[in-house]
Amino acid sequence: MKFSAAPFILLLLCAAASRAADPHAGLFAKDPYPSANQCKKCHEAIYKEWSSSNHAYAAISPVFHKFEQRINDLSQGTVGTFCVRCHIPAGTALGETREQPLWKRARVSREGVTCVACHRVKEEYGRVNGERRIEPGSIHEAVYGNSDGAELLRVLSEKDGWRVKTAPEGPGMPIHAGSVRFETLSKSQFCVSCHQVAVHPGIKLEVVWEQYRASPAAKAGVSCQDCHMGKEPGKAAGYDLQPPAVVDGRPTAERAHHDHSFFGPGYPVAHPGIFPHSGSETSIEDWLSFDWRAGWGTEEFEDKLEAGGPAPAFPPAWAERIDREEARSTVERNLSLLNAKKASRAKVMENGSHLSGPFFFFPPKAGQPLRFHYKVENLNPGHNLPSGSLGAQPEIWLNVALTDPDGTTVWESGYVDSRGDMADLHSLDVAAGKVPHDSQLFNLQTKFLTTNVKGTDREMYLPINFDVDQLPFIRPAGQPVTVLNHPPGIRMEGRSIPPLGSRKADYVVPKRLLKKPGRYRLSARLRSRAEPIYFMAFIGATQETIQGMNEWMLDIHPYAVEFDVR
Repeated sequence: MKFSAAPFILLLLCAAASRAADPHAGLFAKDPYPSANQCKKCHEAIYKEWSSSNHAYAAISPVFHKFEQRINDLSQGTVGTFCVRCHIPAGTALGETREQPLWKRARVSREGVTCVACHRVKEEYGRVNGERRIEPGSIHEAVYGNSDGAELLRVLSEKDGWRVKTAPEGPGMPIHAGSVRFETLSKSQFCVSCHQVAVHPGIKLEVVWEQYRASPAAKAGVSCQDCHMGKEPGKAAGYDLQPPAVVDGRPTAERAHHDHSFFGPGYPVAHPGIFPHSGSETSIEDWLSFDWRAGWGTEEFEDKLEAGGPAPAFPPAWAERIDREEARSTVERNLSLLNAKKASRAKVMENGSHLSGPFFFFPPKAGQPLRFHYKVENLNPGHNLPSGSLGAQPEIWLNVALTDPDGTTVWESGYVDSRGDMADLHSLDVAAGKVPHDSQLFNLQTKFLTTNVKGTDREMYLPINFDVDQLPFIRPAGQPVTVLNHPPGIRMEGRSIPPLGSRKADYVVPKRLLKKPGRYRLSARLRSRAEPIYFMAFIGATQETIQGMNEWMLDIHPYAVEFDVR
């Protein structure tokens, strides 16, 4: 049969004619997913909440990029866009390559889980590892939300009074032409596709959904949004009333406000000029050359330079004082937002956990072992403590120290090594004999267990079995994973506490350390960190990001008790 190109050519001519008729078609083709900066014009309060959230951080995170690259290196690229389709959904939809650097990506891609990643989704996807389609369209296309859109319709019916427009032409504030009720957006099921994740060999990296599904919160009808977007961080305490938008200086009618901070324990370690999002036009590459820790742009630093002090070799972008001072104002604003975020993180953890003790087995006596325990409770009815990404992170451990009557610390568990790691099997200082192994460590971090060439199981940073050849490779299972309920040679050792559960932390202080009678002090705190330092070194993280990881960690429920030793 002879092929005729006529229908295909006709199709191309029609498409070209359509583009010619619509002068905005070319622009739309380049920018089918509106940036949060466009939404900010009417939703400034929501934008501010979102700008420092973990969702907004998803694409910026330097630890994510190092981690994702390490996984792709170890798997010889077989992972593909598995990770970035959740962390950079708009960029994935735009067809940006997995390895494309941030400074070459579209602004909306750098915004991670941005507005359209949720409000331009109209289908339920379920447990599909980030497979979620963002509906393309300009800022004027309809958005999807959990309301009936009545307030938007009221504004649209009075467009001239509100000074808005639903098309690119003419004066006025750009606004959506409509709103579609998508009830799934306010249900826990909406969160599943990115917060229940199984990786290549079958290990589950994200297990929040399956924990929630079997939780008391789910049985009571409490949703993820009730705790993570309500008025009280980590608690289902209802919602404040706020206008969702301010249009041309006029607030719309109040309704239940879903806080887009997305309360949680995670935190950013990126350069504070880059994150939180500020709308700055300064390039990422220029920001990375701005030494904010050295004080660039502060009055003290700049005055010393003016007085003839030693000047560093400034990059061209920061050669002028006024540019450094403007950059400094952005950095200070973002550091203020990060400190506010730290307060909400602490609130989440305090609302979701409780530490009590010490409870002594026998009355303390000099020259005898001191036996006691603490009780750690998970007050969260929705998921385990901790939850989220398991295996490599997050960390929650108990740090307890005993001080004798002279004020000397005579015993401690939960201490850290020179890098900041716990003194467990992953500590490089423990391996080198520089720090004693903490045999009584109470650690809620889940671990990967792998079987290697020879020997028994061992804890591993990533769920990878190493073969006898020099090239590590993730081997697919030789039989269905459902037969074993875990991949051969790889499994997870869960240590987290289930919803409303508790666990005891038992300790014994040797009798040789209780030499004298008198008043002793036991100090305790739960410590929370997003990533272990050994893991950050494994993926090649910079010293700057490692420093940030330690700086922004939390101490939860710190307190001390005094008691007498007879």
